[in-house]
Amino acid sequence: FNLAMKSDTAAVADGDRMSTRDLLLTAASELMRKRDTLNVPISEIAAEAGVNSALVKYYFGNKNGLMLALLERDLGASITQLSALVNMDMSPSKKMRYHLSGLVRMYFRCPYLQRLLIKTMRDESADIARDIAEKYLAPISHAYHAMISEGVAAGEFKPIDSRLFYFIAIGAADQIFSARFVLKYVHGIDEIDDELRRAYVDTTITLIMDGLLAKS
Repeated sequence: FNLAMKSDTAAVADGDRMSTRDLLLTAASELMRKRDTLNVPISEIAAEAGVNSALVKYYFGNKNGLMLALLERDLGASITQLSALVNMDMSPSKKMRYHLSGLVRMYFRCPYLQRLLIKTMRDESADIARDIAEKYLAPISHAYHAMISEGVAAGEFKPIDSRLFYFIAIGAADQIFSARFVLKYVHGIDEIDDELRRAYVDTTITLIMDGLLAKS
């Protein structure tokens, strides 16, 4: 994804106050990011937002509804941006580099996102899981198929199975953020700062592109 998205505190136009709904989404995001867990009580989300916990039910129905709205907030614009990237007039390899960089930035900003996506699809009804897949996952898969096909036709990429590439790219981009305890207990790193994020972007792009690029 090309995820040059605004920070949560800048999610509304300058001079405008965030709505209560936005405050609750921002609070949930902040707490899950800080605590590195999805298990944050509604009462604490409401307290972080500075509102009554009854407003979670008013705006979202329940915590599951809030989590679905958070997925939509974090992923919705990204899908549009990815579709725009696919249609840009630039080389397939440059498109893929931009995408991989944005993908890592997304998980840096929302390290809980892949865990939340998997949990929601596993725990909700089949209809909701199917809806999430159609809205957010299928477009990513289609974009990968288009970019890789274009790259193969241009002689830039090997004929890689785009279905499998999805798991490779998403897994590589997400892993350092969803398994931060490895950094903490193995390498003594408590927080992923921007310097480490940039190094991870470079390493991820190098490894994936080395496997994807056709040999000259």
